[in-house]
Amino acid sequence: MEKIEHTKVATNGINMHVASIGEGRPILFLHGYPELWYSWRHQLLSLSSLGYRCIAPDLRGYGDTDAPHSVEKYTVLHIVGDLVGLLDALQIDQVFLVGHDWGAIIAWYVCLFRPDRIKALVNTSVPFLPRDPTTPFVEFYRNLYGEDYYIVRYQKPGVAEAEYAKINSAKLFRIILTNRDPNPEATLPKDIGKQPDPSTLPCWLTEKDVDYYARKFHKTGFTGGINYYRNFDRTWELTAAWTGAQVKVPVKFIVGDLDLVYNIPGMKEYIHNGGFKRDVPFLEEVVIMEGVAHFLNQEKADEISKHIYDFIKKF
Repeated sequence: MEKIEHTKVATNGINMHVASIGEGRPILFLHGYPELWYSWRHQLLSLSSLGYRCIAPDLRGYGDTDAPHSVEKYTVLHIVGDLVGLLDALQIDQVFLVGHDWGAIIAWYVCLFRPDRIKALVNTSVPFLPRDPTTPFVEFYRNLYGEDYYIVRYQKPGVAEAEYAKINSAKLFRIILTNRDPNPEATLPKDIGKQPDPSTLPCWLTEKDVDYYARKFHKTGFTGGINYYRNFDRTWELTAAWTGAQVKVPVKFIVGDLDLVYNIPGMKEYIHNGGFKRDVPFLEEVVIMEGVAHFLNQEKADEISKHIYDFIKKF
């Protein structure tokens, strides 16, 4: 870990913290919520040892990257702009792209907007979500799960932040990272602070890991990450021109069968019955990892690194 370099890169009007290691063909890793570059620590070390230049930023609003105050500054157009600017600053023409959770959502948009910058994509947890021209994203989830569902609850400024401020940060991350309930409604419930603190951590997660997340989020708060959710419908409005557009880069998709996203009603059918392949015509492989939950890049670090390598080495 001490070999990982940490730098600040000016891009798209913000200063972005970037962790990087290795030389060779570049791989850009995009983390999810509530995560950091640190979520890719195992893949950075593994794939750099195989001859790749591994780059993992803290995305806008996270960790040591700038967090603009205005909620409107967190649309996918802003985030993709940050990443294109990052590649330009690093003088990188094309990258292999790897995403997880919100990082996966952003990765789909990068490939949709700027496929010329992407050699191939390995995406995890969240499949491509085609734009429904009739139903904004938040309305869809409000109709499905009601007002208390976390995506809906997150729309109200300050509410979720106040909930999390009452909880010890380390306890909160122990609960979040070790959750294995595949029911989407169990994700980040209103009463998360009342849940018991896990007595033991799984073998893939250490107290040092938990402490890293806890310290960073205790310092920054959760507003930056939650602002991504607050822009779901703004992004929906801004991306009307891409309704029906396909993602046309080579793709491998990986998800755990205990992942909350995989268990959203209709998601398995979309992934396996032709919808996913229709929208992502160069989808080459779908991997369902049995007994694996949401944070698969940490829970099954070696397997995920191998999946990434086995796919990108072909290009």
